[in-house]
Amino acid sequence: MPRMLTPDQIDHFNTQGYLVIDDVLDSATLDAVRAEYSDLLDRLYAGWQAQGLVRDGSGLDFWQKLLLSYKAGCDWFQPMDISLPGGEITADTPFHFGPAVFDMLTHPHLLDMVEDLIGAELTSNPIQHVRLKPPSVTLRSDELRAHVTTTDWHQDRAVAHESGDTTQMVTVWLAITDATVDNGCLQVVPGKPQMYPHCPQKQTAIAPGCLDETQARPLPVRAGGAVLFHPLTPHASLANQSDQFRWSFDIRFNVTGQPTGRSHFPEFIARSRSSLETELRDWRIWQAMWQDTRARLSGQPHIPIHRWSADSPVCA
Repeated sequence: MPRMLTPDQIDHFNTQGYLVIDDVLDSATLDAVRAEYSDLLDRLYAGWQAQGLVRDGSGLDFWQKLLLSYKAGCDWFQPMDISLPGGEITADTPFHFGPAVFDMLTHPHLLDMVEDLIGAELTSNPIQHVRLKPPSVTLRSDELRAHVTTTDWHQDRAVAHESGDTTQMVTVWLAITDATVDNGCLQVVPGKPQMYPHCPQKQTAIAPGCLDETQARPLPVRAGGAVLFHPLTPHASLANQSDQFRWSFDIRFNVTGQPTGRSHFPEFIARSRSSLETELRDWRIWQAMWQDTRARLSGQPHIPIHRWSADSPVCA
């Protein structure tokens, strides 16, 4: 019997390629993540202030500091991300791995949902990111990062290595603030089609003319809720037309033992009904795995994160 989802919800996911579920994360989990990031930003902001890059932060809240530092050209994205970048990696490339984020990734309700879809042996896939989207009117004209501005149409399977093409996987997009049509929620084209060709443009996106975007469906969800989708479901985000940030995380889970699609980054077992002792319970080990990976990859040749070439005929 399903642990959290209904049979109708499971059928909807299997036929339409997505699912919106409210109240996945409890308020305590959300508050802990917000507090952890607030402390992180305070430290970052203090450093930028000491360098004379931003004004005194006394009396400013999290969102005000975030926007002021962005306008000043201070990069908070990579220090706040829960992954190493897809580009150059150095010995001191920053990232964030803390207990509150780990508790979010391993939340029982979240794992119950994913178990209902792909089974009880679950690996936390290393393709994972924080997304803090400023209001569109505040974005710099040269801002192209999908984690900061709008995300172009793509499929998750397509922006990973071919080794993961047959892996059973679910993406979970977790809302930390309400995600609305106005502030840039996700949109999907329902169904699970074949892999579309992608082109490295301003972002790696489905090749022009290949997707019927008139079928797009927006997916608003309240804070604490989640959007789940199949790795072949085409999705994008709307522009943030509000005057507030929109905050989410996207994480993935795959069946343990199957390729993650990004093997040079570390994975861990989040749930195992057959071997309980293999589940990772200590966030510090998770953090150390990424620190070791950073040290190993530092100064090494860049490893492409997808298989697409800009000179493909479909990209012309």
